[in-house]
Amino acid sequence: MTEKNHASLAIPARDSDEGPALPPRSLEWKRAKIAIFIVLALLAIGAARTVVTDVLHGRSVATRTQQNAQQYVNVVAPTQATSGGDTTLPGTLRGFVESPIYARATGYLLHWYVDIGAQVKQGQLLADLDTPEIDQELAQAVAQRDQTASSLVLAKSSLQRWQQLRQRDAVSQQELDERQSAYNQNVANLAAADANVKRLRQLESFKRIVAPFAGVVTQRNVDVGDLIDAGSGASRALFALAQSDPLRVYVQLPQAYAQNVSIGQQVVVTQAELSGQRFHGKITHVSGAIDVATRSLQVEVTLPNPDGRLRPGAYVQVALPSSAHARLLVPGNALLFRSEGPRLAVVDNNGHVQLRKIVIAQDLGRSLEIESGIGQNDRIIINPSDSIADGDHVVVAPDKKAAS
Repeated sequence: MTEKNHASLAIPARDSDEGPALPPRSLEWKRAKIAIFIVLALLAIGAARTVVTDVLHGRSVATRTQQNAQQYVNVVAPTQATSGGDTTLPGTLRGFVESPIYARATGYLLHWYVDIGAQVKQGQLLADLDTPEIDQELAQAVAQRDQTASSLVLAKSSLQRWQQLRQRDAVSQQELDERQSAYNQNVANLAAADANVKRLRQLESFKRIVAPFAGVVTQRNVDVGDLIDAGSGASRALFALAQSDPLRVYVQLPQAYAQNVSIGQQVVVTQAELSGQRFHGKITHVSGAIDVATRSLQVEVTLPNPDGRLRPGAYVQVALPSSAHARLLVPGNALLFRSEGPRLAVVDNNGHVQLRKIVIAQDLGRSLEIESGIGQNDRIIINPSDSIADGDHVVVAPDKKAAS
């Protein structure tokens, strides 16, 4: 290759004096418009996303607010009471006849013959007393009575003599009247002395403490040598006696059920310690007035107790007939306490609340026996809110057992 050609290859071609060649202006403008369009599109997408997000969030908040505003409640249906309309009330067993035995004479206890639990007959000797003061008073009264009797004999003979003298007109009528008065006074004195002797003899007979009726001894409060004071004021009872067959049962019946009982009705008595045993008695007495303090009516039941299984003083349950129609049972946690009285919240078919006024027959602890105010098909709200009111709209929660 020639030198000239080498030189031409070694020296690069030079640009023209106007600089490097530039792309056409139409291409740059297209690129700029594309970039602007992309930016605007991205901004529009971001704005649309923000708007959609806000709308969805607003709807979610509104839905959640609406859900939170709703009251969800649990309901139960009343169940039929199995008591058959009877009212079960507490009662107290008492002996048909009960009496504390006090001393009528003052003295010392010589001996006692019966202890607690002993069955005694009427007139049986329970204890003996030593009464030295009464013995001395009786002896003195007998002596005074003898003195009075001697004075009466003398007054009688004197009167007879003066009557004979008066017939002969030897004495005046006034003197005879004086002798008659002296005789009458001695007759009265003798009658008084006899009465005093009888009183002291009867008082002395109280040294023997006897049973006034047949029964069982429930208390013995004295022992040999004790000083016994007469009367029942400040002194203590020597014995307590009770007749255990039949028994009396006293029941306080609330005023609301006072019209449902009458003499002759049969009742059932149960005792917790005698599980499964039922004792049948009869209403024999009903008080004629409501007790002002307790607003209750006292009912007395006569209960046979031939085998002595029931004991006086025991706490029992008495089932009294009180209603011709069956009652309904609801849980105790469904009760609402209002100033107007007890209420139950009932939900109707439209989800609205009705506060029903009720009459509670019995409070059984975990459940309530309702006399009136609800029906068997009503839906009763359990654990209702204290702020619940008539007309509130509620949503009944689904039954968990049914859902499972």
